[in-house]
Amino acid sequence: MPPGAGVFAARPQRATGAAYVCAIFLALGAWVPAQGPLVSRAMSTKAQQTLKIASWNINSVRARLEIVERFLLEYAPDVLCLQETKVVNGSFPEGVFRRLGYNHQVLHGQPMHHGVAILSKVPMRDDDRLDWQANGEARHVGVRLDNGLRIENVYIPAGGEEPDRSVNPKFGQKLDFFERMIDWSAKLDVPTLLVGDFNVAPLECDVWSHKQLINVVSHTAVECELMARLQASHDWVDIGRKFHPAPARLYTWWSYRALDWAKTDRGRRLDHMWASPSVAEKAISHQVIEPARSWARPSDHAPLITEFAL
Repeated sequence: MPPGAGVFAARPQRATGAAYVCAIFLALGAWVPAQGPLVSRAMSTKAQQTLKIASWNINSVRARLEIVERFLLEYAPDVLCLQETKVVNGSFPEGVFRRLGYNHQVLHGQPMHHGVAILSKVPMRDDDRLDWQANGEARHVGVRLDNGLRIENVYIPAGGEEPDRSVNPKFGQKLDFFERMIDWSAKLDVPTLLVGDFNVAPLECDVWSHKQLINVVSHTAVECELMARLQASHDWVDIGRKFHPAPARLYTWWSYRALDWAKTDRGRRLDHMWASPSVAEKAISHQVIEPARSWARPSDHAPLITEFAL
C-alpha cells in the first residue's frame, strides 16, 4: 500500500459542499448523525460502515465444523481468526467457509496440534508466520487488510501444569514465547489488532477465584507480569476491558472437567483482543459469545467479536 493509503492514514479528497464535510468526518473517524443539516442519510450510512472481527480457539476445526458454521450464520463476522485448528493446510475444510462467503483464507496448520487460520470476506495480503515458539510450531499467522489494518492471530502455549521452568520445560517455552513477542511488539509501527488465545488471565477479576488460582499456570505472577510488559510495549488497548471495565465478569474459557460449566462458572479470561491505540478508537462494541460454550460438541473457549467503525 502506498504512503498515506488506508483508513488509518487517509486524507480527505478535495471536494465541495456536503461531500467535503463528509470526507472530513470520515478522516477524523467521527460519527456522522443519522439526521442533521450537514450530511444526507446516504452519507451517514456510508460513514457508519463497520467491520466485525471474531477470534475463537476452536479446539479442532474439523471436529467442530457444525458449530463454526452456526456461529458464522448467526453472527456473520467479516473476519474470523481461529486457533487450535489441529489440521494441516491441505486438509482444512475450506469449502464450508467459501460457501458462506469467506473466500479469502490464510492457513498455518500442522498435524494434530496447534494451528491457526484467518478466514475473511474481505481481501487479505502480506501474510506472515512468526515462530515465537522457536521450534516450528504453527502458532501465529498475520495479514494486512486493504484499509491498512494488520491482524495478528496467535496461539500462545498453555505452559503445562507446573509453574516452574526448572522442572517443566513447557512453562519455560511459554515465558520465552512472551519475551519474543515483546521484542516484536516494541518495534511495531503500523495499526494492528492482536487477537487469540493468550493462555493468561491477567487480572484478579479475570478468574473465578484469584486466591485459588494464584499459583496455577495461566494466572501466576510471572505470567501476569509478562502480559503487562507485552501490553506496555506497544500501548496495546485491551478491547475486552475497554467495553467491560474491571471488575466486571468477563470469562472466555471453562474447563471440560466441569459437569455443569454454567452453574459452577469457574471461568477464566484466556482469550483476548488487543488493539493499537488508533485502532481501539474505532472499536464500537465487544462481546463474548458465551452461549456457544453450550452448543453441541463445544470448544472449551467461547468466541469473541469486536466491531469497528472503519
